[in-house]
Amino acid sequence: MGVRGLQGFVGSTCPHICTVVNFRELAEHHRSRYPGCTPTVVVDAMCCLRYWYTPESWVCGGQWREYFSALRDFVDSFASVGIKLVFFFDGMVEQGKRNEWVKRRLKNNREISRIFHYIRSHREQPGRNMFFIPSGLAIFTRFALKTLGQETLCSLKEADYEVASYGLQYNCLGILGEDTDYLIYDTCPYFSISELCLESLETIMLCREKLCESLGLRVADLPLLACLLGNDIIPEGMFESFRFKCLSSYTSVKENFDKKGNIILAVSDHISKVLHLHQGEKKLEEMLPLGPNRALFYKGVASYLLPGQSSPWFFQKPKSLIMLDKQVISMSSDPESKQGVPICTEPESKQGVPICTEPESKNPLYLNFEQVARMHHIQAESYLVYSIVSSGEIECSNTLEDELDQALPSQAFVYRPVRQRVYTLLLGSWGRGQSQGLAVKEWFVYPGNPLRHPDLVRPLPMIIPGGTPSLKSLWLNQEPAVQARRLDALLACFNLSSSRDELLAVESPLRALCCLLIYLFVQVDTLCLEDLHAFVAQALCLQGKSTAQLVDLQLEYISPRAVQLGSLLVRGLTTLALVNSACGFPWKTSEFMPWNVFDGKLFHLKYLQSEKGYSVEALLEQNRSWLTRFHNLKAVVCKACMKENRRIVGRGHWSSHHTGGQGVGIAAHLSLGVVGPG
Repeated sequence: MGVRGLQGFVGSTCPHICTVVNFRELAEHHRSRYPGCTPTVVVDAMCCLRYWYTPESWVCGGQWREYFSALRDFVDSFASVGIKLVFFFDGMVEQGKRNEWVKRRLKNNREISRIFHYIRSHREQPGRNMFFIPSGLAIFTRFALKTLGQETLCSLKEADYEVASYGLQYNCLGILGEDTDYLIYDTCPYFSISELCLESLETIMLCREKLCESLGLRVADLPLLACLLGNDIIPEGMFESFRFKCLSSYTSVKENFDKKGNIILAVSDHISKVLHLHQGEKKLEEMLPLGPNRALFYKGVASYLLPGQSSPWFFQKPKSLIMLDKQVISMSSDPESKQGVPICTEPESKQGVPICTEPESKNPLYLNFEQVARMHHIQAESYLVYSIVSSGEIECSNTLEDELDQALPSQAFVYRPVRQRVYTLLLGSWGRGQSQGLAVKEWFVYPGNPLRHPDLVRPLPMIIPGGTPSLKSLWLNQEPAVQARRLDALLACFNLSSSRDELLAVESPLRALCCLLIYLFVQVDTLCLEDLHAFVAQALCLQGKSTAQLVDLQLEYISPRAVQLGSLLVRGLTTLALVNSACGFPWKTSEFMPWNVFDGKLFHLKYLQSEKGYSVEALLEQNRSWLTRFHNLKAVVCKACMKENRRIVGRGHWSSHHTGGQGVGIAAHLSLGVVGPG
């Protein structure tokens, strides 16, 4: 993430650019300087997830009550000194950064393999040095922050650009994150989340002006430096030989600096002493070995230009244009324009956030739907819907899955039929009945997937009682009767229309969980009665436990199978978020928020107890008031499964009838609607 080698360089070579600051004092100074203006910090939420997730347990599926409490403390700490927070989340992976995304996901796969190897060897959770964020953390953090009343936005490209744009446009107090790209953008001050002490509200401010002084550069030179060093757009190896030449001719090599530090100094020295001499006279490709990478390099430099900003390094014939990935960089040398250099112009969203707009659909009938999807996306109210309707391409990051456990299929396969029905619902409305000829590109991480190409996944037919409603009806019709149609569509996506009445009889917030359990036990026939008991018991016991009680839970050991089951359920909750938003929000989001229905450590405890043969009364901690609810929930799940000829049996019965291969229920779906790699 960010500029290659810059984080280490700042820490070891240029520590003087880091200054300890106090947010309380900064806010007071801001208010005195700008009376009537609320001090605002714009937060790159994706950089903060590891900082926010403070619970000790992380492998069991997530300690969501604890996490929600930590987020509340974070928000309250800033509110106590009068600071407004605005949170940005990554909304899409830009095509130019897909290779980098894949590289990180494959690296994560190796880390996950080591985690499961450790669990199998030691039967305990690894240390924090192997920490991996729980599945779905980014998605549910959005909803948690909105629940806490915070302004939460989802980007239409990677979030760092929109964070920097927002900070500049609204004269924010600063940016809170952990990405050296914020040293490159010419925007408001950049503060480190990793150095933040929440009790004192002190952290480190990294000053780009001091960085420039140390390197002999101007702020306008930093995008050029970033691209020559390598970043998320420019591969590190692209200018390796150029950097070596700079280092070879650099006369001020510091023996006590590491190689990367000296390379940054050498490249900066070349920019200031060589390239500056010809700036405005020669094109970049005449001064640098760009070769066939010219367009990509220009794109990399332009990616740091915020709305209204220009770069003195772009020099072309008058009125020529360079088209760079939905940005238009004007190369006009009109004498009335400042410095005769390009200016990056971007349209603004209705929320005033500078964003790169997607091309409008050629069919005007789709426009309203796309605008609604876009609005919900930007406001962080939906999940994946806008990506499906705007680009037909979605992704899902790593999940804690044991590649050696062949009896449990990957969540990517388990929930694929649901996604396929969502594709029918969304894409079928673009051209009624034509969705079967379409395919959505899925970049889903699962064991054995090298991610060289996306899986091309076709929609699945779906049957909704009364016919499939249009998106116009689901998304735009406000009549009360339509709410029932929205619920019909949601249940049809999970193929649960026949269990509608039984599910409606289940009380909130267990209704959505019950829906998910029915789907899981139909899809994965290696799930057994003990698993069902554990899922239901933890959901009921959770209702009566405080956050402090959940923190104090102790586990005898860690089961790798239970780890994967916890992640499988949480990914199901994220799938519910997709379906609910696609169907026009028939359920309140609180129905499927994990802090209301799932706790990883509590589930793990109930799993171990159920595996040992604990009675239902013992699983429910002798709370007789939960006993009737337990049997009612179990009956709803078992009855619905029987309608699909799925009888849930105990593990002993299962072991005598299975050989440990992949679940039959899911295997039947693996070939359905999948075209293959793109």
